[in-house]
Amino acid sequence: MAVLFISDLHLSASRPEINRVFFEFLRGAARSAQRLYILGDLFEYWAGDDDLGEPFNASVVGALAECSRGGPSLHVMHGNRDFLLGADFAAACNARLIGDPHSLDLFGTRTLLMHGDTLCTDDVDYQRFRAEVRTPAWRKEFLSLPLALRKEKIGALRERSEKEKRSKAPEIMDVNRGAVETMLREHGYPRLIHGHTHRPARHQHRVDGRTCERWVLPDWYESGGVLVCDEKGYRTQKP
Repeated sequence: MAVLFISDLHLSASRPEINRVFFEFLRGAARSAQRLYILGDLFEYWAGDDDLGEPFNASVVGALAECSRGGPSLHVMHGNRDFLLGADFAAACNARLIGDPHSLDLFGTRTLLMHGDTLCTDDVDYQRFRAEVRTPAWRKEFLSLPLALRKEKIGALRERSEKEKRSKAPEIMDVNRGAVETMLREHGYPRLIHGHTHRPARHQHRVDGRTCERWVLPDWYESGGVLVCDEKGYRTQKP
């Protein structure tokens, strides 16, 4: 049985076609997998678990729960858009929230999973913002606000982020090679799988005389993509 990896779906009610692709994937290919890992940014944004009842959110959570019942075990990592996913979300869709980074053994190969944003160390402004919003104090204060106000603030942050992206050089928003190699060294030269950059590819890194493989997952803005791991190796395929 295969282990599947996806990330950067950015699901929202405004993108019905890709939502349809995702729901069909959960009813089809995902059901026969052993495990399904979602490595961040499942949603375009997540304002808090008290928004579980919103119709679109409920439809996604319901589809995930149905898939995991009798299907694959479901493992979800926070992304930069949905880092407020919490225990109520996990319970509702029968998922396990995993840390970033997360290590595991896959068919005898040490493997490291990440969302990927912490590897983009050249984007200093983003890293500063990320460090601020990931603190327990910021999270507690933000989640204490009314849901409508949280959504308003998230909308303003997303608008500001899009404007800033247009003024940044593309390479600044990609991973820093040194950061990647440091992570590989610190975790025992594993295979690395991550998303975030929306630049799907297979890379090889030489670190301290060792060859390490790095897979970058595709986003789901157009047709989506899945990384499949089984005893035969790794390959990418359409959902």
